[in-house]
Amino acid sequence: MPKKAGSGECTADLLAYLFGPGNHEEHTDPHLVAAWTPGLPCPARTPDRMTLSDLALLLDAPVHALRGPKPAEHVWHVSVRNEPDDRVLSDTEWATVAAEMVAAAGIAPHGDAQACRWVAVRHADDHIHLVATLARQDGRPPRIRGDIPRMHTAARAFETAWNLTPMSPLDRTARRAPVTGEREKAARRGLTESARESLQRTVREAAARATTTTDFLTRLRDAGLRVREHHDENGALDGYAVALPGDRADHGTRPVWFSGRTLAYDLSLPRIRERFHPTVAPADLARAHTRIREAATLLTRAGRAEGAGDVAALGDLLVVAAATAPTPVRDQIRAAAAAFEQASRAPGTRTLHGTARAHFKASARALEHAPRAARGGGAPAVLTLLIALVEAVEAATAWHRAQHHDAQNRAAAQAAALLREAATLTTTPPPTRPSRSVPRTVRVTPAAERGSAPPAAGAPTRQHPNPGPQHPQPGPGPGRSR
Repeated sequence: MPKKAGSGECTADLLAYLFGPGNHEEHTDPHLVAAWTPGLPCPARTPDRMTLSDLALLLDAPVHALRGPKPAEHVWHVSVRNEPDDRVLSDTEWATVAAEMVAAAGIAPHGDAQACRWVAVRHADDHIHLVATLARQDGRPPRIRGDIPRMHTAARAFETAWNLTPMSPLDRTARRAPVTGEREKAARRGLTESARESLQRTVREAAARATTTTDFLTRLRDAGLRVREHHDENGALDGYAVALPGDRADHGTRPVWFSGRTLAYDLSLPRIRERFHPTVAPADLARAHTRIREAATLLTRAGRAEGAGDVAALGDLLVVAAATAPTPVRDQIRAAAAAFEQASRAPGTRTLHGTARAHFKASARALEHAPRAARGGGAPAVLTLLIALVEAVEAATAWHRAQHHDAQNRAAAQAAALLREAATLTTTPPPTRPSRSVPRTVRVTPAAERGSAPPAAGAPTRQHPNPGPQHPQPGPGPGRSR
């Protein structure tokens, strides 16, 4: 599976990282497996013949030779990875993969002697890194538009020929993962997730709850995000971008903006508007599980086009359920919503009509207006709601399976498993804790008939003016209840 990394402007720095120990000493035996010219010495195995600096200069030579303006970021970097359960490929096999991938990408088409210079570096059993400089040796720029989709097509051929784990065709529905630089920046700032991931979650929740464009943008601002609107030449709003407060670039001179489409395929403004539904009056929370079950039944009967809108609305419902879930099951429902995210996007579908959509939207509105789902019903109400959500997600799983959406089928099945786990938590009694009204340390006067010792000599006997049942009194010291 090829994955594109961020482009860069320094070949030497990237090579130093690939041939180095890695950020966590994870790189083992870094070495070249292939290059634009056969027999190129490896800096790791023959440093007397080729150093990393020499290799960087060779790769960059066509860039420096350009007569016109040089590209600002001329380093092309893609990793190609196997599934963990696949057999370990040999260096020769990885070299074959590398040559085919750079040809498919347009970096070095087969038989093109004037193509870009490139190398393939291996420092782990399951993947290689392809590095190229974006200047052909004849002084022209390469044609690499659509490189990753073409590389995915090439990868499918290797999976079939070598009996490797088949991956889903590239359907442009996978979550946009943070690039290495974004993860490293978050780590330097002591954050548990990157700015991209934080924005994805916040924008998705706002989109799931919003009913109009104005409502959507207001929710983003209320969540604390910086929002920048984009208008066309007629003044109509046609896009937006968001930034986290404090997330800045260029030595702190400007915010780091993310457009909706760069966060996820379905978070662009046109796609969000497709998900808006006419305002639904706050529904009765007690009927939410009934609506969800009715929607699940409708989803099982949906056709290819109708079901796309249904699964999108179900994804929004899970996002709202995660945001309003009671504490004992919140983490599991959040994980289920995150797992179902890809299942909410049907490949190749542009319309989001669906017969079950209204039921899912009404249920989401009910949860939003009664955020504490346990209120009025306790654990049984939460369990009933979770069971209904499991039925809906299982219906979505069956729908994706019928459409041969392999990636979405797996995502929905994972979400269903997490919801079942949440349901089991609602049936487990919480651990008992000592009541604050009962002191931890008490002084009890032993009963005489049980053989208690008489009071110590000189100790006054406590008199009780009113005989009757005696209650223990709190004792002194730190054990006393506060």
